[in-house]
This record gives sequence, C-alpha cells and structure tokens, in this order.
Amino acid sequence: MMLLRAATTLALCLTVTIHGQKLMTPPEFQAIPAAKADARLQYGPTKTHIGDIRVPTNKPGPHPVAVLIHGGCFQAKFANLNELSQLGEALRRDGIATWNIEYRALGQPGGGWPGTYQDIGLAIDHLRTLASRYRLDLSKVIVIGHSAGGHLANWSASRAKLPAAGPLSAPSPIKPVGIVNLAGLPDLREHTKAYEQACDGPVIHQMLGGDPAIVKANGIAASPVERLPLGVKQTIILGDQEDFVPRPIAQAYIAKAKAAGDDAKLVIIPAAGHFEIAASTTKAWPKVREAILALLKP
Repeated sequence: MMLLRAATTLALCLTVTIHGQKLMTPPEFQAIPAAKADARLQYGPTKTHIGDIRVPTNKPGPHPVAVLIHGGCFQAKFANLNELSQLGEALRRDGIATWNIEYRALGQPGGGWPGTYQDIGLAIDHLRTLASRYRLDLSKVIVIGHSAGGHLANWSASRAKLPAAGPLSAPSPIKPVGIVNLAGLPDLREHTKAYEQACDGPVIHQMLGGDPAIVKANGIAASPVERLPLGVKQTIILGDQEDFVPRPIAQAYIAKAKAAGDDAKLVIIPAAGHFEIAASTTKAWPKVREAILALLKP
C-alpha cells in the first residue's frame, strides 16, 4: 500500500497528454501483469539481495541473459523488481533468459553510496553461480535498466575500468556485451537540481554519499563517461515526451562514447513518455525490443 501511495504521489507531476492521450503513470506501469518467475533466488547476505530468474522453454540453451534493473528515483519507497517482471516475460519469449534483480536503495540500510552500486555488481557477477543450473551463456550478457536503473545499467558497463583500490572495484567483473539505458541519467553530475525536484528529494547527493567533501569524487566513480571507451555496445532510449532526462544530456554522452570509439546510439521513440519505453504492452515496445535484440547480434 505504501508503494502504491508513493507511486501515485509521483504520478501527479507526470500526467501528460499527447494528442489527447494520457501518458502511462507509475501505478499503471507497475500494474502490468506477468507470470511468476522460475525462481526467486538470493545473491547476497540481506533480504534485499534477491533476484528473479526466468529461462526460455522454447530452446535448450545455453541462453543469452539480460540483467534487469528497475528504477524508482533510487528510492525504495517508489519501486521494486516486480515492475520489470513483464519485461522479463517478454524477453523470455524471445529466447533470452532474464535475471531481474533487487538492490538496496535509499531508505534502506546500506542503500546509496556505495551499497547500491556494490549490489549491482554483486548481482551481475552472481550469474557465474547460476550459469550451469540455468544454462546461461555468459559470453552473451546484456544489462537493461529503466530510469534510475538505466543509470545503474550504464555504470555496470564501466566496472572493468574502475580503480582497483576503490569501494566499487571487483577482481574479475562480468563484462556485458551491451547495455540498454531506458531513460536513465548517464552521468549523475548532470541535471541534478531538476532531477531531484522530479524525484522529490536530494537523491543524487544521497546516492553519492551526501557529504560535499566526497560527492565530487564519488560522482566520478559513478560516471561511466569518465572511463570511455567501455568496449561495450551502448544504447540510450528516450520517449519524445521524456521528462526526467533531457535529450541534450543523452546526446552529449552518446557523442563522447562514439568519439572514444564505442558503438553507441540514442533512440528516440515517438508518442512515448518515461514509462511507455519500459512497458512490453505499449506501442513503444517493438522499437525497444529491436534495440535489445541488436545487442546480441555478432
């Protein structure tokens, strides 16, 4: 009930119409039905360290696998992994296994800096534990995130280039072949004031540690643009009615990634807002699906 009330509150500033048609609200997005996952598994020590695994039944495997990272303004009160269950089901029909993860967010013990980022890395690397049992092809891992999860997906592609001595480092991180950032900030140092207004709180500063003395340094560690080229296919997808991530910020990141030698693109979907692009039931889905499948092509 608390989650629904929080989502409804957020929806008040997101209700927009295009040609007389209302855009999808957070409660509508979270209400998209999906079949139950094959299993809900633990990947770390707390009750928040869980993920849902879905494996295709139409092929014997090994299967390419997509890690799904939900959004919610980095705040636990707004969202959880259930909202991307419908995306996992759609991808399973396309022969892609999915690992739909939960992580510690702001408002939970350990959420924010560095816990949220550590959880994303831990969950992705847990695929090594799941690979044999669920017939996963770890040479074909992609990461898909929506909203705040889009930022985390983008960041996950840069893990191999993080400083070895930092709190986010990992000895041998799984490197995805591609990422899809669905309306997430590619750089937390951009557009901070407006983003925090939309998210109803100083979430960026909290995500980066809160203390002005360390926010700048942590912002560098959290920003994949600092580690280009990533050697990973990168796609940012925005609806043309997107109201969280200004298009110039996404364009600037893609331009820098391409200039550094990465395969990077920005896809703009017409008549779509912040939630349509992450919903497998909308007219935006075929374009999003096409971008996801393209990551797995040789």
